[in-house]
Amino acid sequence: MTRAALVRAALTLFGRQGFDGTSTREIAAEARANIGSIAYHFGGKEGLRAAAADYIVDTIQAIAGQAIGDLQAPNDPEAAQAQLFTALERMVAFIVARPEAGEIVQFVLRELSHPTAALDRIYDGVFEPTHRRLCLIWEQATGEPAESEATRLTVFTLIGQVVYFRIGREAVMRRMGWRGIGDAEATKIAAAVTDNLGAILAARKDRRS
Repeated sequence: MTRAALVRAALTLFGRQGFDGTSTREIAAEARANIGSIAYHFGGKEGLRAAAADYIVDTIQAIAGQAIGDLQAPNDPEAAQAQLFTALERMVAFIVARPEAGEIVQFVLRELSHPTAALDRIYDGVFEPTHRRLCLIWEQATGEPAESEATRLTVFTLIGQVVYFRIGREAVMRRMGWRGIGDAEATKIAAAVTDNLGAILAARKDRRS
């Protein structure tokens, strides 16, 4: 219980204030824990940062597993395309609509700006395998090689448009006149994102015909 509370507190504060700008005393206060419990459970602040990274990996692996799954019919382009649409819808449901995703994204953005060993853990545990898996599905959906430069860039654009609605959340709400982004708004965002995917797939089909 205490360990989990410290990890969540660290995730929140490191994302909000940065690693150097956060003291162990602040983390302990946020978690309502004794400051000595940080050394006991993690050995210190650096160990806590690694634990926060592992929490992100575990959380997103579970979401990615639900969103991507396994191709049941790897030689069926229609099944693969359907899986891409489902993956995007579920990414939106988590990244855009779930409050805890905001803490994760803030933490990751700081790591991307100033990479540490924590980013290595997140990249190896989430970024690389999830991106690689989506590239494989793209290959089954379009016939384009999974590891081609074009496929890898296309998959980044699919993921990136979803992430924007989290990092640009405040701008999106103001421009759309929304008071918040909940399930109803996330459904509208998912429709726009999947329309984009449909347009890309249609363009690829026209190119092949």
